[in-house]
Amino acid sequence: MTVRCKVLLHQITTNTCILLLALILTIKFEAPIAVLAANAATTASTLNSNNNIILSQYQLQNDSYFTHLVYDKKRSCLYAGATNRIIQFNKNLTVINTSITGPKPDSPVCHAGGCPEDVETIETNNFNKLLILNKFGDSLISCGSLHQGACEIYENLNNFPKAPKYIELPVVANDENSSSYAFIGPSRYTAWQREDILYVGITFTNVGDYRDNVPAIASRKLDDLNYAEFSIQQSNINIDVKYRDHFLVNYIYGFNSTDYAYFVIVQKKNHLVEEAGYHTRLARICVTDPNYDSYTEVTLSCLVKNQDYNILRDAKLTEAGTRLGQKLGIRKDDQVLVTTFSPSKEITSEPQNSSAICVYTLKDIEEMFNENIHMCFNGTIKDRNLGYISGSILDGKCPVVGSIGNIHDFCHAGLKISGVAAITANAIFNFDSELVTSVITTITGPHIIAFLGTSEGNIKKVILSEPSVGEYDRVEVDPENSILPDTMVSPEQDVLYVLSRKKITKMKIENCASHTTCSSCLGSNDLMCGWCSLEKRCTVRSACQRDTSASRWLSIGAGQQCIDFETADPDRVPIDQMTTINLVIKTLPELPSNAKYKCVFGNSTPIDAAVTKNGLICQTPQVKYRPTIEFGKDHVLVPLSVRSSETNKDFVSRSFAFFDCSVHESCFKCLKSQWNCNWCIYDNKCVFENSTCRNTANTITVENQCPRIKAPKNEILLPNKVPKEIKLEIINLPRPQSAHSGFLCIVNIEGAHMILPARIEANKYIVCDKTPYSYEANTNEYKAKVDVTWNRNHYIDTISITLYKCDVLGSHKEHADCSLCVTRDPKYQCTWCSNQCVFNDTCIHGSTAECPRPRIDSIRPLSGPIEGGTLVTIEGSNLGIREDDVRGKIRIGNVLCELVNYEISVKIECRTGAVEKEITATVKVGNEAGVTESNVYFQYKDFKVERIAPTQGPQSGGTQVQIFGRHLNIGSSVIAYLDDYICHINITHATNDRLVCTTTASRSPEFIRTLTLIVDLANRTLQCKNNVAGKGHNSNDIGAVTSYANGNGMRHGACSIYNYTVDPKIMQIKPLKSFKSGGRMITVHGTNLHTIQRPQMEVIFGDESINRTDCTVINPNQMECPSPAVSEKFRSYFIAQKTKTKRNIVSRTDNYRYSTSTSPYMTPSVAYAIQETQLNFQISFIMDNVKSVRDLNKHFQHIRSNMIYVDDPVFFPFLNSIRLYKGDTLVIEGENLNLACDESDVIVTVGQLHCNVTSLALAQLVCTPPAQQPPSTDEYGNENDIDLPLVVVRVGQKLRFPLGYLKYDLLKPYAFSQAMIVIAASTFVLAIVLVFILIVYRRKTTQAEREYKKIQIQMDTLESNVRLECKQAFAELQTDIIDLTADLENQGIPTLDHVNYIMKVFFPGVSDHPILNGHKGRMNMLRTNYDAAMLQFEQLINNKFFLLTFIETLEAQRTFNIRDKVNVASLLMIVLMNKMEYATDILKWLLLRLVDKSVMTKHPHLMLRRTESVVEKMLTNYMAICMYNYLREYSGSSLFLLFRAIKHQVEKGLVDAITHEARYSLSEDRLLREQVDTNVVTLHILQDDLEDKVQCKVLDQDTITQVKSKILDALFKNTPFSMRPSVHDVDLEWRHGRGGHLTLQDEDLTTKTLNGWKRLNTLAHYGVKESAVMSLVARQHDSYNINTYSKNMYPNCYYINNTQTHVLINGVLDSSGMHHHHHPQFINQNQTLTSGSHKQQYCRVYHLVKSNLDEHYFGSTTFGSSKNSSHHPFLPPSNNCATVERTHKAIPEIYLTRLLATKGTIQKFVDDFFMTILTVNEKLPPAVKWLFDLLDDAARRHPETNDPKIIHAWKSNSLPLRFWVNFIKNPDFIFDINKTVTVDACLSVVAQTFMDACSTNEHRLGKDSPSNKLLFAKDLPHYREMVSQFYADVARLPQISDQEMTASMQNLSIQQNDEFDTIAALKELYIYVTTYKEQIIDALEMDINCKKLHLANKLENVGVTLDGIDDC
Repeated sequence: MTVRCKVLLHQITTNTCILLLALILTIKFEAPIAVLAANAATTASTLNSNNNIILSQYQLQNDSYFTHLVYDKKRSCLYAGATNRIIQFNKNLTVINTSITGPKPDSPVCHAGGCPEDVETIETNNFNKLLILNKFGDSLISCGSLHQGACEIYENLNNFPKAPKYIELPVVANDENSSSYAFIGPSRYTAWQREDILYVGITFTNVGDYRDNVPAIASRKLDDLNYAEFSIQQSNINIDVKYRDHFLVNYIYGFNSTDYAYFVIVQKKNHLVEEAGYHTRLARICVTDPNYDSYTEVTLSCLVKNQDYNILRDAKLTEAGTRLGQKLGIRKDDQVLVTTFSPSKEITSEPQNSSAICVYTLKDIEEMFNENIHMCFNGTIKDRNLGYISGSILDGKCPVVGSIGNIHDFCHAGLKISGVAAITANAIFNFDSELVTSVITTITGPHIIAFLGTSEGNIKKVILSEPSVGEYDRVEVDPENSILPDTMVSPEQDVLYVLSRKKITKMKIENCASHTTCSSCLGSNDLMCGWCSLEKRCTVRSACQRDTSASRWLSIGAGQQCIDFETADPDRVPIDQMTTINLVIKTLPELPSNAKYKCVFGNSTPIDAAVTKNGLICQTPQVKYRPTIEFGKDHVLVPLSVRSSETNKDFVSRSFAFFDCSVHESCFKCLKSQWNCNWCIYDNKCVFENSTCRNTANTITVENQCPRIKAPKNEILLPNKVPKEIKLEIINLPRPQSAHSGFLCIVNIEGAHMILPARIEANKYIVCDKTPYSYEANTNEYKAKVDVTWNRNHYIDTISITLYKCDVLGSHKEHADCSLCVTRDPKYQCTWCSNQCVFNDTCIHGSTAECPRPRIDSIRPLSGPIEGGTLVTIEGSNLGIREDDVRGKIRIGNVLCELVNYEISVKIECRTGAVEKEITATVKVGNEAGVTESNVYFQYKDFKVERIAPTQGPQSGGTQVQIFGRHLNIGSSVIAYLDDYICHINITHATNDRLVCTTTASRSPEFIRTLTLIVDLANRTLQCKNNVAGKGHNSNDIGAVTSYANGNGMRHGACSIYNYTVDPKIMQIKPLKSFKSGGRMITVHGTNLHTIQRPQMEVIFGDESINRTDCTVINPNQMECPSPAVSEKFRSYFIAQKTKTKRNIVSRTDNYRYSTSTSPYMTPSVAYAIQETQLNFQISFIMDNVKSVRDLNKHFQHIRSNMIYVDDPVFFPFLNSIRLYKGDTLVIEGENLNLACDESDVIVTVGQLHCNVTSLALAQLVCTPPAQQPPSTDEYGNENDIDLPLVVVRVGQKLRFPLGYLKYDLLKPYAFSQAMIVIAASTFVLAIVLVFILIVYRRKTTQAEREYKKIQIQMDTLESNVRLECKQAFAELQTDIIDLTADLENQGIPTLDHVNYIMKVFFPGVSDHPILNGHKGRMNMLRTNYDAAMLQFEQLINNKFFLLTFIETLEAQRTFNIRDKVNVASLLMIVLMNKMEYATDILKWLLLRLVDKSVMTKHPHLMLRRTESVVEKMLTNYMAICMYNYLREYSGSSLFLLFRAIKHQVEKGLVDAITHEARYSLSEDRLLREQVDTNVVTLHILQDDLEDKVQCKVLDQDTITQVKSKILDALFKNTPFSMRPSVHDVDLEWRHGRGGHLTLQDEDLTTKTLNGWKRLNTLAHYGVKESAVMSLVARQHDSYNINTYSKNMYPNCYYINNTQTHVLINGVLDSSGMHHHHHPQFINQNQTLTSGSHKQQYCRVYHLVKSNLDEHYFGSTTFGSSKNSSHHPFLPPSNNCATVERTHKAIPEIYLTRLLATKGTIQKFVDDFFMTILTVNEKLPPAVKWLFDLLDDAARRHPETNDPKIIHAWKSNSLPLRFWVNFIKNPDFIFDINKTVTVDACLSVVAQTFMDACSTNEHRLGKDSPSNKLLFAKDLPHYREMVSQFYADVARLPQISDQEMTASMQNLSIQQNDEFDTIAALKELYIYVTTYKEQIIDALEMDINCKKLHLANKLENVGVTLDGIDDC
C-alpha cells in the first residue's frame, strides 16, 4: 500500500499543483513579457524640430555597445564597431549594412586559428577592440576579443560586409576591458622601401595560453597583419615576463609625426612598488627602427595650480592655427598635441571628477625626448630606468661617457630609455566638477576650437586659442553616458558625429540659428558664427550669400561690430511736415551696381535712399501714408529701417517719431512736451513753429512764462451757504485785446459747475463775484475746484478751495455739542448760538458764553472688581472744554473715578476706586454747568475662580482652557497666568461663569500648580490642594494631585491644576489612500494625542491647503480622522490635464509603480488608467500650536505622509430597480470599488439590516443578505414606495449609493408537488433495486478486490481534494506573503549582524568564545608579555611559508582529528579577516595542493565533498565572509521568504506539540498520519501598549503554548527573534464576559487523564470560540506558579519526542538531544527519576497522537534488546499504563498526499530562491568567479581530470553544497529567527533537492524511492539545467584580475577590521603549536624556504617569550 501511495504521489505532482502554478505564473507575467518584447528593437530616429542642433541619432537597445567609429570619405559613410557587430551607416545614420561578428563558440585555450575538437567551447561575445580604415588600401580592419584577439579585413568596401578576410593571428587584447589602440603610419625600415604599416599597442591580458607571444607594441603589415619585421630583427616590444601580470599598460592614443611613431600610455610609476601610483607617459619609436631599439618613454605632465593631473583621458594631434601658433611660438601649420587629463583617486588609475586641457607642441616634445636621451649619453643619469621592457641594452645601464663617439642620429643607436625629465604644460582650461572623456578639434579662420565630451554625455565647446573666453556653448547629447574618444568632425567641417556607449549622434558643429540678433550672434563667442548683415541672420560664413566685403559677414573672430545707426538727423518730424533724413551708419556694406538701399518707415512704401560718405539720405513718406496718432497721445513711434533691394530684408532699424503739438490744450502741457512746442497765447493753441501764431510777439516758449495762479499763503476757507468773494493772484496775467471777452471763474462742487464773472484788481488779481457756496455731504470740509478762464475758453489755471460746515464741526454723533463748537480752530469762525454751532457772522441773537450740563450716551464696562482699577469709558456730549472741567467730578455712587484720558467734550476714561463689598450705583459726571447722573448702573462684583478644563495640553501651547467661576465677565483688563506662563484671554467669549484663554508655549513639559486671574486691580488664584497658603479673595484651592509616569519627563505624584505634556507625535497613518469625496476613516497612531481638544487633519496640494476634517481621539495613542474631500481640486486638476498630449503615456506607464493596494494580476493598461486618475496630497495636522505636526515631511521623515486620492467608487443600480435574490450571496457591480477602500469601509444594508460583505474587488462586491426578507424600509427605517427593502451601499462617511430594491425568491421548504412525490417514490424504488444489485455483486467479488476499489475511489477523491487544497493554500499564502513583503519593506529582514553571522558559521553552538572580547577593549589594556608573544606568533602566521608548513604539519598528525581541523581553520580565518588578500593567496595555495592530492585518488570528484582537511573548512569560512553582503542585500530576501512560506504552511495545519508531526510537511518523517478535525479560530489580541486590536488565526486544537507562539508571531512579525519576549515569559489570558479574566495553560486542574494518558490543554478544551478576546500578560512568578511550573509540573509523566535524539522523561533530556524551544514546561529540572521511582504512578502525555513508546523509543535500536527495555529505569510499570494504540483505523500512507499539498503551495518560493542564487549578475561577489576560474585552471593542468563531470562536481562541492546547502538547512545562521523541528525537516528536504540538482548522476526513481525524492522528481531536470547554466554564465564573466580581487579583498578587510580579538584567536591557535611543537619545528627546519627565513628560530623565540612569563 505504501508503494501504491508513493507512485500516485509521483503522478499527482505533475498533474495538479505544477500545472496550477504554471497557469498562475503565466497569467501573472504574460503581459509584462509582451511589453518587454515590444521594446527590444534597435531604432534610428530623427529628433524633433525643436532641437535644431541634433540632426539624427542611432541607438542600440540590446546589450551591445559601441567602441569605435570611423568615417569613409570616399563613400561618405561611417563604420561603427560594437559588440558582436560592425554597422555601416550613411551620413544621416541610416543603417546600410551590418556585419555580425559574434557571439561565436570560443575558449581561452583555443588558438586564433580555431579550437581542437576536444576543447569545450561556449558562445562568447565579440567585443570590438579595433576599427581602422585603410584609406590607401581601401579596406577596413576590424579586430575583436574573440579567437585570441584575431582580426578581419574587409577588402571590398563597396560590397561590405561580404567576404571578409580572416587573419589567424592574435593582434589585440582578448578580453572586454583591456585597452588596444592602433594607427596607420609610415615606416622606412630599409633605405629603398617606404610603406605604411599598422602600429598596435595592447594591454597584456593573460587570458589563455597564447598571450605570451603577443607583444605590447608592434608594427604590422596592412595586408596580412604579420609583423613588419620578424627575421633577424623584430618590430615589436614586450613587457618583461616578470612584471607584465601586474604592470599593465593602458594605451590611450597614438600618432605619427616626422620620423617618429608615438603612443600615449597610462601606467604605474614604478614596476616594483605597488603604492607609487600612476602617471601618463609618451612612448616613441623611430619609424626607421625595425628592431624597436629606439624605444623611449618620457612622462607627460599636465599641471593645474602645481597639482599634477596624472591620468590621460584622451588626446588628439592637430595643427596649431594662426593665433595658437603665435602664442606658442610656432608656425600655424606646426602640430600640437591636445590632451585632456584628470587627477587619479589616491594611488589608483581611476580618475576623479575633474579635468584639465593641456596643449603640447611637437617641437617641445621632440626636444624633451632628445634632452632625456642626452642625459643618458652624457652621464647625467646612470640607468636607463626601463627595466620592465624586455631586451634591455647594456643591462639597463647608460653608456660610459666617451665610450661612444658622436651620434648624429639616435634612431640608429640602442636607446630603450625611460626619461627622468618630464614634458610639462600648464592647463589652459580646467573643470573642477566635470570629467572630460574625449577631445576633438577643428580650425576656423585663425582660431582652433575644441569639442570636449564629458562623462555626463555633454559636448562642451571652447576656443583653445582664446582661453579667456572659456566655455562658450554646451549641448546635451546622451545624458548620463560618457562621450567616447572616437567622436569626430565630418570632412566638410559642418557636423559632429558623437559616439557614446549606446548612441551615435549627428549634430551641427555650430548653433548659429539660435541667435536672432546681431548682438547675441557676436556675443555668443562662437567663432563659426557671424552676422550676415544684409540677410539679418546668424550663419556660418559659407551660408552668407555674396560675401564680397568684410562688412557683409561680421564675425567676433575678426574683431568686427554690428552695423547700426550712429545718428538720424532729424529723428522726429511733425506729423504734417515733409523733410529729408540724414542717416549716419557705420560699416555700411557695399552693394552690387544694380542694387540700392531703401528707407522704410513702418508699414509705408519703401523710399529710395542715396548713399553718402557717412551713410544714407532719404525723404520722409508723404503725409497721407503716415500712421495716425492715438487719442490722448501727442506722437507715434514707427521703426525706421534700411533695406537692401538685393536681399529685400531690413538689416538695421531704429525708432522714428511723428508728433503733433496741437493736441495740447494748455500752456503748461504744451511746453512740457518733448517736441519743443510753443504756445500761442492769443490763439490759445500749441504749435511747433512760431510762424504759425497770429501774434508772434506774444508766443510763449518757456514754461515759467505761462499764466498761472499764485498759490495763496493760507488755504481759502468758505463757510457753507454764506456769500463770499474769491480773490486770486495771477502771474503773467494775459491782457485781453478789444475783441476779447473778460475773465470767468468756474467753481466745481460735487459735479456741479458754477460760472461766475470775475474782475481784475491792481492788474494782478482776479476777484470772483460774491455768492454763497454749499455742498450736501455731511462732512466737516469739502474740497472744491476753481478754474480761471478768459475770452470764454482760454484756460489759465485751476486752484482748490475748502468749504466747511460749522454745524458739523460742532456736533458729535449728530448731536450739537457746545464744547466742541467753541473749541474748534478759530480759522473756521464758528460760535455757539441758539443751541447750535453756526458761522459767527450768521448769529443773529448773539453767541452764548456758557455750555449746558454733560450728556452721557454710553458707559463701558458696567461692572468691575471690588478692588477697583477698572478703566471705565464714558462717551457723550458737553463733557467739558478742558480736563479741569471734569477732573474730580466723575463718581460711581460716592466712589471717585480717577481721570485717565480725556477727549474734548465727547469721551472720558477714568479708573475706578476700591470698595469693601459688592455695590450697584449710577455714574455721575459734572462740569461748570452742573452734574449729570447716568440712567444705567455700574456694579462692583467679587468674582471667583472655581476650576479649569481641560487640565492638560501640549508643550507648544494653543490649548483653549476654560476657566469656570462667578462674575468672570467684569472689568476692563483681564489677564491669566498658568504659573509664570501667560494664557491669552479671549474676552469676546467671556460669560458670567466662564472665560476662555489660550495657553502659550512652555519651556518644557511640566505641572502647573497655580492659575492666577488678574482683573484690573483684583487678583484671584486657583491652586492645587496641598498648597494651603493665601485663602480668602486671593486664592481658591482645589483637590488636584496628579500622578503620572515619568515618560514625559515629569515627576511622580505632582500636585497640579494643569499639565504641559510632551507635544503629540505622529507615528503612523493608515490607510494612505482615499476616494476624492473623502470620508474614509484614517487611523492615526502617535503619542499624547489625547492632549489635543480638537485635532484636525488637513490635506495640502503643493502650497495650497485644500480641505480639513475634525478627528476623534480614541486613546492617547490613536485617533480616527475622516479623509478630507478634494473633489473640486480633483476636477480642476484633471480638466487641466486633458489639454496635454498623450505622447508621454508609454514612459509614464513604465515608470509607474503599483501601489500596495493594486492587484499583482492587474494589467498595465488598467494600472495606468488608475494612475492617470489619482493625485498625491500631503497630510498635515492642526493640533493647537504644535508646529511639528504641520510639516510631517520635515519632523517625521520616517513615516509616510502622502495621501493618494483616487476617483470615487461607483456602484451600478439594479436593472429596473429590482434584483431577485435566490439565496447564497448578493453580487453588486461597479467601478473603482477597491481602489481606496476595503471591506471594513463599505456598509451594505437591506432595509435596516446589514448585508455582510465577504469580498470586495475592483468591479464587484459580494455580500450575504439576511436569511429572511427585511421590512420594506430604507436604512433609516423610512417606508418605501413599494413593498420591498431598499439596498443601500455606504462608503465611508459621505458616499451613499441607493441601488434599488431586493426581492427574495427562495424555494419554500416542504412544498412538494404531486409530480415531485412520484419522482421521489421512483427514485426510492430504483435505489432499492441498485442496492440489491450491489449486494449481489459484492458477494461475487473477493475481499481484496473490494479493498482495491475502495482505495482507488479514495485516491481519486484525494487527488481532487489535493487540487482544491493546493489552489486555496497557494492563494492564501500569496496573500500572506504580499503582506509579509510589505512588512519587509517597512521593517526589513531580521538579518544578523556580521559578528553573530561569523560566530554562527565559524563556531556553531558557541556563544562565549574568547575572541568575542573585542579588540578595542584590549587596546585600552596594558600589554603583557603574553600579548607580545602572540604578536610575534602573528608575524609568523603572516608568513606564507610558515603558515603552509604549519597547516601541513598539523594535518599529518594522527591525533589531529576533524574537530581540531575545523577549529584551526576557523581560528586562522579570524586572524586573517583583516588581511583578506593574504587569506586569498593562502587559500589558493592550499586548494591547488588539495587538487594535486585529489587527482591521484580513485574518486577525484569527491574533493571538497566533506570537511576532511583544514582547507575545506577554510573555504567554507572564506566564502561565508565573501557572501555576507550578497546574502544581506540580494539573495537573503528570497531565502527568508522561502523560510516564511514553509513556516506559514506548516503552522496553517495542526502540529503535534510532543512528536512535532505536522499535517502539512515536506518530510514524510514529520507527517501527521492522523485525521484530526479542527477549526480555525480568529482571536482578537488586546494589548495595553497597542492602539488597536490585532487579529490572529489559530486552530482550536492548538496547545496553549502553540497559541502563544502564534500570537507572538502576529504581534512582532519580522522583529528579530532575540528581541521578542519568550513564549515562557508570558501567560495567555482570556477576557470574556464582564471583566472575566481566565489564564489558560497547557496543564492545570482541568487537564483530562484517561487510561494513563494525559492530553495537553487546547483552545477547544477551554471552549474558546470565534472572535474571542485574548491578551498576553507577563507571567507572575508567585509561589503558586513556581510550584506549578517547577516542581509539580506533570508529576510521574514522561514526554515523547518523535526522534530517538529527543527523549524527555520527567524532564530528563537524553544526552544526544536538545529540548524544543516551545515547551520548556515539559522539562522538570528538579525531579530526576531514580530506581525507586517505579513505585510512583506514571502517566503518558500526548497532544494529538498517542505515540507507541516501546516501539519507537525503547526498542533494540536505542537500548539494546527488548528484554533490556522492559527493565529500563525510565519505563513506567506495565500495569500502570494503558495499552498503546493508534486511534485511527485508516491506512497511514493515505495521508502522503499532504506532502504534495505542501510542496505545491511553496513550489514558487523554492523556484524563486533557486533562480536567485543561480543567476549571474553584477551583485555576485568576485570571489565566486575567482574560485571557479581557479578550479577550471587546476583541472586544465591535470589531463586526468578532463571529464567535465569532475569540474562540475568540484564547483558544486565548493559553493552550492558547501555554502548554500548549509544556509538552506540553517537559515538561522543569517537571520535572527526561530527554526522549529518541523520547519527544519522541511528545509532539509529542500536542501536535499538542491543537492540532487547539483549532481550530474541520474537517480532512477521507482516505487521504493523515498517520498522526498519523488516529491521534486519532475523539477530536478530543470534545476540541474539551472545549475549548469549558472556555471557556464560564471565562466563567461570577464576574468577577475589580481588588482580587482585585491581591491575587493581590501574592502572586506576594512569592513570587518577589529571585529574580533585576534590575540585571543592566536592564543587558541598556539595551543596546537604547544601540542605539536617538535613536529612543527622539524618541518620548518626541513623546508628550504622556512630555513632561509629562520622561521624555526622565530617560533622558538615565541616560546622563550612565553617562558619568561612562566618564570615570573
